[in-house]
Amino acid sequence: MDPPGSQDPAQLYPHPFVHELKLTTAQKIRGAVLGAVLFPVRVALAALFFLIMWPIASLRLAGLSAEEQARPVSGWRRWVFHTPVLLLSRAVFFSLGFLWVRVKGRQAGPCEAPLLAVAPHSSFLDILVLVPTGLATVVSRSENTKLPVIGALLKFNQAVLVNRTDPQSRRQCVTQLKERLTSKGYWPQILIFPEGTTTNGKALIKFKPGAFMAGVPVQPVLLHYPNTLDTVRWTWKGTSWVRALWNTTSQFYTNITVEYLPVYTPSEQEKTDPTLYADNVQKLMAQALGVPATDYVMESRVPVRKLGRLSLPPEPPAKEALHLLQLTGVSDMAAIVNLMIDSCHSDQDGWISSDQLTTLLGLTDRQTATKICDIYTKSEQVDLRQLALSLAAVSGVWSMETLINTAFTLHDGGSKGYLTAAELGDLLGALVGCSQPQAAQLHREMSSRGQPSQVDLKMLLAEHPTYLRLFTQYLQSGEAGLTATTPQTNGMTDSRCRTKQNGIVSSNKKAD
Repeated sequence: MDPPGSQDPAQLYPHPFVHELKLTTAQKIRGAVLGAVLFPVRVALAALFFLIMWPIASLRLAGLSAEEQARPVSGWRRWVFHTPVLLLSRAVFFSLGFLWVRVKGRQAGPCEAPLLAVAPHSSFLDILVLVPTGLATVVSRSENTKLPVIGALLKFNQAVLVNRTDPQSRRQCVTQLKERLTSKGYWPQILIFPEGTTTNGKALIKFKPGAFMAGVPVQPVLLHYPNTLDTVRWTWKGTSWVRALWNTTSQFYTNITVEYLPVYTPSEQEKTDPTLYADNVQKLMAQALGVPATDYVMESRVPVRKLGRLSLPPEPPAKEALHLLQLTGVSDMAAIVNLMIDSCHSDQDGWISSDQLTTLLGLTDRQTATKICDIYTKSEQVDLRQLALSLAAVSGVWSMETLINTAFTLHDGGSKGYLTAAELGDLLGALVGCSQPQAAQLHREMSSRGQPSQVDLKMLLAEHPTYLRLFTQYLQSGEAGLTATTPQTNGMTDSRCRTKQNGIVSSNKKAD
């Protein structure tokens, strides 16, 4: 329990995907003056060093067959080309204002820790961490190999490449990672940013389990930017990458600290459960950083928080819709919800245009209906079932039992007494206010003893300790009510305990 008066850090930072650098007038003037001089000079120098690296990096694998390129570079090719590229890489970041790189702790060798997990991932400038790690191998998108300079550097690095949109490529990437990570030092260390995207550093988002599937020891690496102005961060919303680069290069210098934590050796349970392994490393690193470990992920370039198999936006969309209706003078939300439900029963399709919504609710302003439709579908149509159920959920006009019963009735096509996978997905999407990519997997878990009935749905949403929080802490209490450090179970049961009281399952090298 938190001490009285304490505040959950997640309440201070609703989600970690927004960063906006706020500058005083004096700081803006100073940045404009220094940036006018330093930005072009520094960017030009960085570009020059990259151009010098280009032919050197290209020569490293020149003349080698595909079979030879599939093995780690050794001998003269390594020592002739590795050091110049390492020094030029340092020169790139020196020219951008990273005059000093402070290193804390000791980097483990590839036999001791084949995997380096770096967090928080704040910016494209984080790639500077490759310099103190000795140009460890990275994982990159395959399309990056077509970029000038960058493509040559990835080939030089013998990076593990993946096409994120191709399932076969993703499977091959995991296989290649396992082969390299279990090579017992034959391959260099692999460096990953397990968050998979950049954040504002105020919390750690859920680690992707891919590289943890090998079950090998990992060395957590923390990145700190101890500066007066937090200029480097580039997130989903807020400061653009160009502005981040301008703000960073217009400083006299930018501090960075690379901190190596002790090697984390997985337990036998973690070796067989990469998600558990990744979660526990995330919690360990979050604890060292003094920030929350959250269940946020990026799905289709949209930030969501995981609650079991559910994907929850930072804020329930219905809250904004409710606010818009209240601004128009709507006070009896129960009557509005009942009106929409009655319309759903008479219309099997359920979809309604903004004009129809304006007429149905008796709104004087069509623009309000258009905005509500846009919240849910980015168009001028909306599924009335989704709108009605999500509004009922966030407004609390119905009891949980009434809401679940109504939702089941609306989505049980043909009144057959059970839900198909598509119907369950539509139902959950209606309650949350957005589509649920993992609904089919949840349906399979619920169907272990037959097709999910109305009773099964009640057991899931009203009794299951994880999914119950959809109502008690997310829809009706606001997103901040979801405690950031509380672990989630992915399946239908809690038979596999994931954490101890301190939030980290102890491994064979850790004390409780």
